[in-house]
This record gives sequence, C-alpha cells and structure tokens, in this order.
Amino acid sequence: MKVEVEVVRTRITLACTECKQRNYNMTKDKKAHPDRMETKKYCRFCKTHTLHKETK
Repeated sequence: MKVEVEVVRTRITLACTECKQRNYNMTKDKKAHPDRMETKKYCRFCKTHTLHKETK
C-alpha cells in the first residue's frame, strides 16, 4: 500500500527592488527554503532584468 505525502507549498509574491511593483506570483516549499527568496527576473515596468524579492 502506497502512502502519499502531501507537499505543502505556500504562495509568495515577488516584487521588483527598483520600482517596488509586484510582478510575479509563485509557490515555494517552506520546509526546503525557509528564508525569503530573491531572484533576477524581468520587470515589465523597468523594461530590464532586476532583482526581485519575496514580499508578504
């Protein structure tokens, strides 16, 4: 008998550090990555790749 483990993924929002616009909605696993996420993504308002950080 197989036992399925439920993976809890929480919804996060990424905001541009330059213009503070909230551009991306994603999910992440809180157990694997407990700290705030930051990644370089394209900002359509700045029209360039900028650092995006996780917001509340």
